[in-house]
Amino acid sequence: MAYQFARIELYSRSGKAGRTTDYIFDEVSRVPSASVHVPSPRAPEVVFGLGAEEVRALHDERAAAAKTPRTDRNGKTSLKAIRKDQNTLAGLIFSHPVTMDEYHASADVRRDVADWEQRSIAWLREKYGDRLESVLRHTDESHPHLHAYLLPDDPEMRAGLLHPGYPAKNAVLAAGPLPGEDKKAMGKRADRAYVAGMRDWLDDYHDKVAIPAGLTRLGAGKRRLTRAQWHAEKAQAASLKRAVQRAAVVEARGRAYIDRTRQTAAAIKADAETAKVSAERLKGVGGAVRSLVDGVRQSSLRDSIRQEFAADIATVAAAAEQARAKAKEADISRREAERQAASARHFARQQAQTLAAAHHRIRRLSEALAAATEEQPTPGVPAP
Repeated sequence: MAYQFARIELYSRSGKAGRTTDYIFDEVSRVPSASVHVPSPRAPEVVFGLGAEEVRALHDERAAAAKTPRTDRNGKTSLKAIRKDQNTLAGLIFSHPVTMDEYHASADVRRDVADWEQRSIAWLREKYGDRLESVLRHTDESHPHLHAYLLPDDPEMRAGLLHPGYPAKNAVLAAGPLPGEDKKAMGKRADRAYVAGMRDWLDDYHDKVAIPAGLTRLGAGKRRLTRAQWHAEKAQAASLKRAVQRAAVVEARGRAYIDRTRQTAAAIKADAETAKVSAERLKGVGGAVRSLVDGVRQSSLRDSIRQEFAADIATVAAAAEQARAKAKEADISRREAERQAASARHFARQQAQTLAAAHHRIRRLSEALAAATEEQPTPGVPAP
């Protein structure tokens, strides 16, 4: 593995040294006059958003409609078309260090590059949102690389606001010199703010994209590392990549366990509610008792609930059979029936208390399972 490469540049319609927005779109589209540096140019592949010509059309339309407030010598302010030398497009390049020969020769390398691409796109979307219009892939140069294009969403179409360095530098210049500071010192401080903004941008890309891809932050040349030091750092980057991958696997397993536990708890709650609703369906002597028994038997209560209330269910079932037997005996005579009815009413009151206790135990167990689900630590992942 080697080090990351990420760059951002701004472009205007008039351009500097001929690098206009039209030239940038011609280059990425592989128009012959703009791609003489590529021996065998091939059209780019769209990996996110719009194609090159669609982005060009959208950019030109927005730039033509963009307005900026201007004040004349009489103090009157009006909206005017933006200048053609104003930066209206931000272009980014991300390059992977493997060669195209390595890319074509190994399925593992292609998988690593694809993962790096998806992480880069996710990073761009997180950082720029809807201002990210397009990500294109080139595979016709020495290394696989991506081109991304951002369009400003403010009325003046100021691409400078999308750059990590210029806003920091301009903020220092706009605030003016510090006490006792001359313009030269202020300019140096503004330049340091620019560098700090760029460093933060590159550090963020490294943390979220390069580390999982096994890439180092800087190369060996800039830091004058020996060959042994550079190989040691690359080995460390590869080890860190494997650690990140293992952590992702452990986290996924833990999430799956938590989801299963939550589903089980939800099913138990639903089963308990089903039993309760079924118990209220029938009326009369022994009806509520029989309904509760039927509801529990017909539900999909988990084994833990069945075991918890096995004794209660058996008792209630026996009581229901006894109630039915007493009801049959009541047909012998009216006087006997009245006596049995009185006895049955007394029995029903007692069983209602038993039912209430059973409902209470079901509800308590469901609440305990729900609480356990919310607090269950993820296996292999330290608690925060």
